Parts: sequence; structure tokens; C-alpha cells
Amino acid sequence: MNDLKSLGKASEYHFSYSPELLETFDNRHPGNDYWVKFNCPEFTSLCPITGQPDFAAIYISYIPDVKMVESKSLKLYLFSFRNHGGFHEDCVNLIMKDLIKLMEPRYIEVWGKFTPRGGISIDPYCNYGKPETKFVAMAEFRSMNHDLYPEKVDNR
Repeated sequence: MNDLKSLGKASEYHFSYSPELLETFDNRHPGNDYWVKFNCPEFTSLCPITGQPDFAAIYISYIPDVKMVESKSLKLYLFSFRNHGGFHEDCVNLIMKDLIKLMEPRYIEVWGKFTPRGGISIDPYCNYGKPETKFVAMAEFRSMNHDLYPEKVDNR
């Protein structure tokens, strides 16, 4: 844990997309399949066309393998999207891909619930199951059924 750069120190905010801010620590229970969930209700990015701000709640759920994401580094990383020009779908997929690259989880899903702009909201969902594991089938099932029983949307 001594390798962590941001935990326990004053926060240094980056105002452009910065995946290098993400940090990991060792999973102390690698023999267990268990969920880690992050709810990030204050995510912001910019529309790449108009430059107008977009606001969202980002939900990240994963089943760790050997490495786990450190929460303060995740917070700083998500803040780095503040001036990033990306469509909603791009932001959600980018977050997932960065976390896969960082920690190689058994399973991960990222769901963005963006507040309406122009009378419409966009709620992209993406997921991933580690190849050659039971989590590939889980990812396929959850992808095909994730909106079968929609959650109450309370961030709007």
C-alpha cells in the first residue's frame, strides 16, 4: 500500500482526461468472487460538439481478480473528465476499458445515467467478462438483460 501516490495526500486535480491517475492495490481475498461497487453521482464531461457540460451518475461494479482500484485515484480520474469532450457512450466505454487495463478484473460493468439535455437522457451501459472464465457468460447475460427490470432513476 505504500506505493499509492494520492491516498493520504492533498488532492491534485487534473482538468483533462488522465488515466495515469488510476492506482491499484492487491486484493486481499483473491480466492473469493465478490462485488465492489462505486456510485459516482457528480460526473461531468463536455459535449464534443457544443462544448456544453454533461452531468451524470456513473455506476461502476466489478468482481476483482488480483488487483483492485484505489478509490481516491478513481475519484481523481473521474474528475479528470471535467474538460474532456466525449459523447456519453464514449466516456462510459473509456472508463471501463481503462479499468480493465488497470486491474484485469474478472467482471466489470459501467453504467452512465446522464441528466437530460434538450429533452432527452442517454444512459449507456457496457460490461466485460474475463476471457476463458465463467464471467464471459455472465457478461453476455447481463448485457442482454440489464434493462429488463429498469432501476428507479433518481438522479434527475
